[in-house]
Amino acid sequence: MARRVRDEHAQYARPSKRGTRPRTKQRPEHADAVTALVTGVDRGRYTLVVDGGGDDERAVLAMKARELTRTRVVVGDRVDVVGDTSGDEGTLGRIVRINERTSVLRRTADDTDPYERIVVANADQLVVVTALAQPEPRTGMIDRCVVAAYDAGMAVLLCLTKADLASPDALRSLYEPIGVDVVVTRRDDPASVEEVRARLAGRTSVLVGHSGVGKSTLINALVPAADRATGVVNDVTGRGRHTSTSAVALRLPVAPHGTGGSETGADTDVDGWVIDTPGVRSFGLAHVETAHLLAAFEDLDEVATACPRGCTHAADAPDCALDDWVAGSPDEAVRAARTARLTSFRRLLASRAGGSD
Repeated sequence: MARRVRDEHAQYARPSKRGTRPRTKQRPEHADAVTALVTGVDRGRYTLVVDGGGDDERAVLAMKARELTRTRVVVGDRVDVVGDTSGDEGTLGRIVRINERTSVLRRTADDTDPYERIVVANADQLVVVTALAQPEPRTGMIDRCVVAAYDAGMAVLLCLTKADLASPDALRSLYEPIGVDVVVTRRDDPASVEEVRARLAGRTSVLVGHSGVGKSTLINALVPAADRATGVVNDVTGRGRHTSTSAVALRLPVAPHGTGGSETGADTDVDGWVIDTPGVRSFGLAHVETAHLLAAFEDLDEVATACPRGCTHAADAPDCALDDWVAGSPDEAVRAARTARLTSFRRLLASRAGGSD
């Protein structure tokens, strides 16, 4: 008779009867677990990348262990996995731990919804993709993405597409003064994508934007093997159709040296990750606190310490130290710079209670 092999995880993770409690509260150490990156989520199954060192990188399919049933695992998470992590066809590992997250990008359905939705974890840069035309840019949506990124402690890159149809100057002047980096691409200039690649190198970047702004087209140019579906903009509504249905993390290839790009899609190395997300039409900010947004403006944050208790820092806030800071400027040039800075902050502050257009 074959000897039964004891599963050290079973006593906690898989009770013998449905609805019963684990027979012990002492969780196994999972000393044999390997660490992996979550690159995709699909109906309770998680696509992971396990880095075994050197060339031993493999894709693994996994599910959550029972103890993580109520814990959400998202793209970008670093997780510990046990079971069969060979990546062979038909195998299934088990996620037993989520490592500490360095950042969490969140949004809510609207500004009154208390339920936070985690978009991605562990990204260090939010790339807001916005078309300069077809569809028209919506500064309200850009503002709200910037607020969410600042709240998560992430850097922001504004990627303006379709510059062959309209000038980017107005949006540049609106966002560069508040520390938002801006990069511009043209459909008639494939080389312009390489400037975007340079801004993504060595980082984990998540791309967010309205449907139809060219996000999937940009992803395909950066990662030729991605083959993300692209759509068109409705001539009547001016809105795009959702083509990406779920978030996915993709390795960012580095273009071969001296070419500025690869016509064949062959790549010499990899450098960083890009996370493509489904097109969004709203970005609720019910989870964002004023103090978190203010902290992104270091100069204003320092001045605001002199504000009266409970100050909202809004334009109609009485005795706000930020207004005194502007009024007390030593000369007109400094006053103009401070005014622009404060106006930008209050615009973002107002976006927390405004529409998501």
